Amino acid sequence: MSLLSRLQQNPMVEQAASPASPAKEISGTRFQDVVYGIHREAIKDLGFEDHDIKDEQTYKEIEEDIRRLADAYLDRQATHYTRADREEIVKEVLDEAFGYGPITPLLNDKEISEVMVNGPKQIYVEKKGKLQLTRVCFRDNEHLYTVIERILAPLGRRVDESMPYVDARLPDGSRVNAIIPPLALNGGVVTIRKFSSQLLGINDLIKTGTLTANMAKFIEACVKGRMNIIVSGGTGAGKTSTLNIISSFIPDDERIITIEDSAELDLKQEHVISLETRPSNIDQKGEVTIRDLVRNSLRMRPDRLVVGEVRGGEALDMLQAMNTGHDGSLTTGHSNSPRDTISRLETMVLMAGMELPVKAIREQIASAINIIVHQSRLQDGTRKITHMTEVTGMEGEVITLQDIFIFERTGVDEHKRVLGQHRATGITPKCVERLAAMGITFPANFFHPNQ
Repeated sequence: MSLLSRLQQNPMVEQAASPASPAKEISGTRFQDVVYGIHREAIKDLGFEDHDIKDEQTYKEIEEDIRRLADAYLDRQATHYTRADREEIVKEVLDEAFGYGPITPLLNDKEISEVMVNGPKQIYVEKKGKLQLTRVCFRDNEHLYTVIERILAPLGRRVDESMPYVDARLPDGSRVNAIIPPLALNGGVVTIRKFSSQLLGINDLIKTGTLTANMAKFIEACVKGRMNIIVSGGTGAGKTSTLNIISSFIPDDERIITIEDSAELDLKQEHVISLETRPSNIDQKGEVTIRDLVRNSLRMRPDRLVVGEVRGGEALDMLQAMNTGHDGSLTTGHSNSPRDTISRLETMVLMAGMELPVKAIREQIASAINIIVHQSRLQDGTRKITHMTEVTGMEGEVITLQDIFIFERTGVDEHKRVLGQHRATGITPKCVERLAAMGITFPANFFHPNQ
């Protein structure tokens, strides 16, 4: 039984699966019906199953067969098709047969970082940091659900009425989230955050204005000096990319263990162990969480722990690791500011289920975390590290912070681009003495506001 058939057993699904407003529907490809007809004939006449061709030679042979079949099909139509039209039609049939249907060109576009399918008739993309509505669409709900199944099946995952949402990772590293009716009222919703095959370096962040050269030197010194660092920010701020870049400063002679929900980090050091969580199976058994992996990793003799993101009780295990000899650990977390990062860490520690006094939790945080690197995606789509903040200790029951570098906004230009500049606050961080003891020093006036 297809995904659509299973969903339509619920009488509410048919109504929920259509777009919320016809005015929001956008036109799809010009040749959708023709592509559908050729694709069905190809499956019937050529006798192959979609997405099953692994051999390049076989693919080329089938491609030629599809071209011949398409020409014959189009010759029978009353409409005249130019050579360019025919090429476009063949390309769409191949996308339908071997790719992910109409969203295949979006996934192949290197400038697109995220694809958001809001039901069959509305597809947005994030391009250069801005959301854009495309003119691509699926034929109908059945077409969309077929592609959802095609995405998930090779990954050994499924989505149905018993588990109507799923997280998965494509072979290229892209992250996929799918949610279907009755939870999604617009029909199937698919969000694909694309994995960039082009790895960025710290110089790329400097060129794009994400941070300055002095900020880069400071964070490099902190990583090499085994400071515990958390990269914070909102959704889509670029935290994982920044974590990957600053992880490159870890020396090659150290044993690094990375722990993630969906493996995205790509460290180039020689001694890297990558661990990934596992969801529960269809019987709701076998789940392995970030917390399980953090606990296990402590028995694996790590020099560094790099946790893709803390979002729950694993925060307590992470803090304990940082406080018991695993200096130089790195992680990310969702928050709106450095101070909010501290508050969220407190909340996450409480999620571990241990009855700890708030003061004890704050003492753990204050002694474990050294530096907070806060990153934001601004309204013009650019990403900036807006704060490099040091955790200096506690005063009474309050964790004390001091900003070392900040991004000061000064306005917006006529093109709605955010204006501003990074600057040092003039405060010399307390960790400078610890770094100096390790042979890492800074020039005079390095932290002066005019530098």
